[in-house]
Amino acid sequence: MLRQTSLGTLGLSVGGILALMGFVAYATGNATLNLVGFFYGIPILLGGLALKASELKPIGLSQPTPPSVLKLRELQATSTQNQIRKDVTRYRYGQTAHLDSSLESLKLSPTDEERPLLVGLRETEVDDAYTLILEFESPLIPFETWQQKQEKIEKFFGPGIRVDLSQVDESRVDVALIATPQAVMS
Repeated sequence: MLRQTSLGTLGLSVGGILALMGFVAYATGNATLNLVGFFYGIPILLGGLALKASELKPIGLSQPTPPSVLKLRELQATSTQNQIRKDVTRYRYGQTAHLDSSLESLKLSPTDEERPLLVGLRETEVDDAYTLILEFESPLIPFETWQQKQEKIEKFFGPGIRVDLSQVDESRVDVALIATPQAVMS
């Protein structure tokens, strides 16, 4: 549940309530509540503002995961697949985009404006193997560039992962991270 909670919103709410309580206590002459409101409320409020300003919202699943695929995930998913799924489906702070450092390492993000954006995620089964599909909006990086990087993407996210690329339309690329048999054995 904490993964789906915005710490920025929580800080703004709690800090706002405490700061408001401090102002009301100041106006009514209640020194103890006044101190609590000012010394705790205002810093928490400012912290909430800072977190909200650097917040990156989670990516949702583009379609529900069938129970058979959930069982397959338990049996076959690699630690990399699990980590990616957990990272992109929670609030992140201090990043400009999901998987931005991975895209930079793969040389698929020459500039912030050209960086492909992760817009969706889905889990499915391909050839009886658990598959995590990353859906990228990539209008400025041509599909041919993605294809040239396919082997590098496999090595980056592997071992135990095979990568299939597909172009959904001219600005969207799906990257399928497919668990391979050696991943299942470990």
